[in-house]
Amino acid sequence: MERRQNKRGQVFGPSRDPKWQHNCYFNFFFPIESNKKSSSQVTKQNPLNMRLTTIFLLTLMLFSSISCGDSGVNIFSVQDDVMLGQQLRDEILADPEKYPVLDRNSYSSAYNYVQGVVNDILASGEIQYKDEFAWEIYLIDDPETLNAFAAPGGYIFVYTGILKFLDNKDDFAGVMGHEMAHADRRHSTNQLTKQYGISLLLSLVSGGDPNTLSQVLASLVGLKFSRDHESEADEYSVIYLCETPYAANGAASFFEKLINQGTASPPAFLSTHPNPDDRVSDINMEASERGCDTTFNSSASEWHNFQNLLP
Repeated sequence: MERRQNKRGQVFGPSRDPKWQHNCYFNFFFPIESNKKSSSQVTKQNPLNMRLTTIFLLTLMLFSSISCGDSGVNIFSVQDDVMLGQQLRDEILADPEKYPVLDRNSYSSAYNYVQGVVNDILASGEIQYKDEFAWEIYLIDDPETLNAFAAPGGYIFVYTGILKFLDNKDDFAGVMGHEMAHADRRHSTNQLTKQYGISLLLSLVSGGDPNTLSQVLASLVGLKFSRDHESEADEYSVIYLCETPYAANGAASFFEKLINQGTASPPAFLSTHPNPDDRVSDINMEASERGCDTTFNSSASEWHNFQNLLP
């Protein structure tokens, strides 16, 4: 593959950029031999054997579409990610008491501002599922919660608490880059595969028990990612922002503020693994090695004006 230059002129490509490590697929092809049994022989087959044969064929169909990559095995297709994200979005919008999502018409300026940051990241050319995923923004009116999360398929939910906590637009771009990486790298559905197992999720993606679907959707909201997923989201935040007007290490400065203030209830993505101090160091090192711009040039007054748009 062709090696590329980032905006600082540094050349990099497949050997350094994990973006080039594409998902892989297990495809099984079996020759079908002609079987000239008579109809009477077919009707006398053992029912148990027929059931086992059906299960075997279904298993082959399942594994023929399993994807894998840096993040591990994922039985969901990209379309499944979008479907799950839509269902999770609908569940959230149907519960305004628990998730008071701001009205898009009443707060159009605030939505446009946040969507503008997301669009800048999408324009980096580094988002694998830029066109396949929705990349929709929903603002949740909860000034006490420092959190944001991206559902499968690119449905992003941001709490007003974290928007008011952040000091500048570059910090927010870092948070968005991190959350968009979780969606783009398909961490949620990968984690679900590990948490629930293949058989249960196979029934889910084929239209199974609605109660199971509700259980899975509920787990997505508070999903805690593995050490590898968090590290990868931090890394890709740098990769995305390196090709934008924002400081590539924006996520690091946000984490530093949380650490310095000793926030009592840190957001889910500031987990104890990896160690927050290590994450700051790793993000800064990633930006330095890639030759990314780490200058915070965004307007402080512009950011404060945006914050004043919020309730």
